[in-house]
Amino acid sequence: MAKASRQQTRQIGNLSLLVPAPRPPASGLASCLRELEQCWQQGGHLAALWQAWPRIAGAQLAPHCRPLRLHSGLLTVGAAPGPWLQALQYNRHQLLGALRANGFSVRDLRLEQHHPAAAAPPGGLQEGEVWAAHPSRVDVHGMATCPRCSSPAPAGEMARWGHCSFCRQKQLALAARPPG
Repeated sequence: MAKASRQQTRQIGNLSLLVPAPRPPASGLASCLRELEQCWQQGGHLAALWQAWPRIAGAQLAPHCRPLRLHSGLLTVGAAPGPWLQALQYNRHQLLGALRANGFSVRDLRLEQHHPAAAAPPGGLQEGEVWAAHPSRVDVHGMATCPRCSSPAPAGEMARWGHCSFCRQKQLALAARPPG
């Protein structure tokens, strides 16, 4: 049987306790993200490809096409219909070369027509309308006291749910918990 070293044990009276190894020092967020990107790239994850796509596809082509699936070295790229799909087909071999040059082990490309859903731009009209009437806005609805927890909260939350958003969150968490 192996014996623990002196740094791994702690004596309390005549009892010898094992102590966990010291934790490595915390690393910064930037280095954690770099490690994650490297792990994605080594593992052939689509996330790494999304990150590098604008650089690989180029400034003209990248906004009009995007990687959709990566499975067993077969990359499916979707492009907007019309000239962009045709441009992608024309530049297929250059794109495959650029992918391999950037460390992605892609054996072949599959191209397909893709109609991306138009996302509402941040700060757009719809977002502004929602925020203008949001129940958590104190400047619009004023303040009140939550009947459940007696904490001060926006009156709009009380009007909408009958209690504050924190109590609402607890209520939803309890409802989502499996029985038993």
